Amino acid sequence: VAIGNEPLMEQCKVDLIEYQKRIQQAAAKGVTISFVSKGNVLLGWIEVSDALRSTTKNALKHARRSNLEVIMLTGDRTEAAEQIAKECGIDEVVANVRPDEKAEFIASLKDRGKHVAMIGDGINDAAALAVADVGIAMGAGSDIALESADIVLLRNDLMDAMSALELGRVTVNKIRTNLWWAFIYNIIGIPLAMGLLLPWTGWLLPPAFAAAAMSLSSISVVANSLTLKWWRPRQIEA
Repeated sequence: VAIGNEPLMEQCKVDLIEYQKRIQQAAAKGVTISFVSKGNVLLGWIEVSDALRSTTKNALKHARRSNLEVIMLTGDRTEAAEQIAKECGIDEVVANVRPDEKAEFIASLKDRGKHVAMIGDGINDAAALAVADVGIAMGAGSDIALESADIVLLRNDLMDAMSALELGRVTVNKIRTNLWWAFIYNIIGIPLAMGLLLPWTGWLLPPAFAAAAMSLSSISVVANSLTLKWWRPRQIEA
């Protein structure tokens, strides 16, 4: 007995031609179809559907407002994938892809100069998660997906992935601010400590004051970084 998708049925030499109309009608409803066969005889199929989470549309709205390009990459039939994409508001769909083809697609995006974040939860997503610049796995995903990802979400909520990306941006901005502050502070402080004004003014920065100023610089950078404790993700209304 074999249970799987159409490519598996083709490997088992199961003829699905006479059922194509009914299969397409089922796929158009947005369901995932798992065929059941014995030998080369089709016994039937199982239709499985997933209800969209209430936060999914808000998460995708957040992504669009953040100028992120969203692509659905799935091994499901094109009809089912397009139905779900229509409900979510996703414009680009790549369906009927194998796990290795997912990884190749991610690699092709990177070759075009794009920075890619891949979100997945299954064994089929593991290779693509590893290839992406940032792999994000859902907490209830398979073990291999969790091991391949850079970020593991505690909840199966797409909004948490958007929050993680936003937090990453905020953190990078903090790092840049701290670097600029330290750079400007040292550009001014080091020449003064070396006695730059001594020939003209006779004034030399006392060593104790220079040490205190350096400590103050470090404290200001740490204090600026600690403001991340009060960061909260933006709430996107439906």
